[in-house]
Amino acid sequence: MSATPVRRRTGSPGRPGYDLDSLLAVAVRVFNERGYDATSMDVLAKNLGLTKSSIYHHVAGKEELLELALNRALSGLFAVTTEAGATTGRSVDRLEHVLRRSVDVLVAELPYVTLLLRVRGNSEVERRALARRREFDAVVAELVAGAVAEGDVRADVDPSVTSRLLFGMVNSLVEWYRPKPDHPVGEVADALVAIAFDGLRRS
Repeated sequence: MSATPVRRRTGSPGRPGYDLDSLLAVAVRVFNERGYDATSMDVLAKNLGLTKSSIYHHVAGKEELLELALNRALSGLFAVTTEAGATTGRSVDRLEHVLRRSVDVLVAELPYVTLLLRVRGNSEVERRALARRREFDAVVAELVAGAVAEGDVRADVDPSVTSRLLFGMVNSLVEWYRPKPDHPVGEVADALVAIAFDGLRRS
């Protein structure tokens, strides 16, 4: 299911220094801190130091900000599934590529993915986002099934369960990972792949 196109309004830019991207970044931070449903346009205006009318120069309302934010997270994840590493080669290698690159996307778009993982389907915008998440889950489950058929992944666990467990690990990063020089994202991706594909027990 494709998302409904979002209007981008033109006109006077409210307060100097705020374009749509910077406005969206502040809105997402506030949504994550307070919860989307508990965030009013008055609260957004206060956090931005703008009047509500200035915000309306950019968007129709907070629902449009939510849709822009969720689409940004989802677009990053779906882009991974079209990369060469995700579309060529053995299924297990393609699966590993998707896992690694999903970690990259999550870290690069951490506030946006955090918001995506918190939606519960309380509005049409959220329901569309959840539908797209299910589409992404289906792509991963298909890769797992292909890896099972090719003999590279154990066959005694349902592929849909395996894909959910794998991305449960990826998604848990929003709760604890914060970029640090001594904790680079590449090492986190390496650890996740090692645990997912090789396990913890030493042979």
